[in-house]
Amino acid sequence: MSTANPATSAGPTFRKPPRSGLLLTGVAWIVGILFVLPVLWMALTSFHSEPDAATNPPSIAAPLTFDGYKAFFDSGPWPSILNSVTASLLSTVLVILLAFPAAYALSIKPVRKWTDVLFFFLSTKMLPVVAGLLPIYLFAQSVHFLDNIWLLIILYTSMNLPIAVWMLRSFLAEVPVEILEAASVDGAGLARTLRSVVAPVVTPGIASAALICFIFSWNELLFARVLTGTVAQTAPVFLTGFVTSQGLFLAKVCAASLVVSLPVLIAGFAAQDKLVQGLSLGAVK
Repeated sequence: MSTANPATSAGPTFRKPPRSGLLLTGVAWIVGILFVLPVLWMALTSFHSEPDAATNPPSIAAPLTFDGYKAFFDSGPWPSILNSVTASLLSTVLVILLAFPAAYALSIKPVRKWTDVLFFFLSTKMLPVVAGLLPIYLFAQSVHFLDNIWLLIILYTSMNLPIAVWMLRSFLAEVPVEILEAASVDGAGLARTLRSVVAPVVTPGIASAALICFIFSWNELLFARVLTGTVAQTAPVFLTGFVTSQGLFLAKVCAASLVVSLPVLIAGFAAQDKLVQGLSLGAVK
């Protein structure tokens, strides 16, 4: 006659998480709160009046008002926002269209000396942006391309292309070779394989690369500030106009910054699952 072990017959047991795991969780929450606090403070300040926003120390319980948002929208920001949307979206589409076949050639169908090619892509990011500003300005001036939205689209595409190639290559390296061989046996050409076989598999990687390129293009200020005037002015350049000789209107700047940040925040939340899945692709075998 056998007796059951009480420790095993009582059902499944749950282990407590180790103290190191709890410590890391607490640190992660603290770091996350530290990153979010400035954004929350900016949002709160945007609903204050200018005298309340300029108090030192700032007043948390000050009356709320929409004067900052009204002043921002009355200043005519829509052309600048439209320029930012146009430059960011078109440059991101061009980056993905160019980076996807390049990453395919460097991972699944590697070209000769592909490591040198990758290093060349990476070396283009080693030059400080300000170092290439003067030659680009002189060239754009000579071809009468200043204050043109297409100049920003070309620049943003060239700036983000190396990042997208490196990211997409790491995603494409995880594509099983068997599905490519099956597509080849079925008679699919290169374009059909990229569009119907490879792209659906690496959709999270494409989404994460596109989102990062969109954010970089949307937030870019230096080239847009120097190479544009009034026609192709982007939203970040428009924000610099709130710093005047009369001083800094803090509530108005916070309201404008929050509105300009909304497209990036919306895109990030909309593609949050794809972004996390894409950035963690290949991290665990």
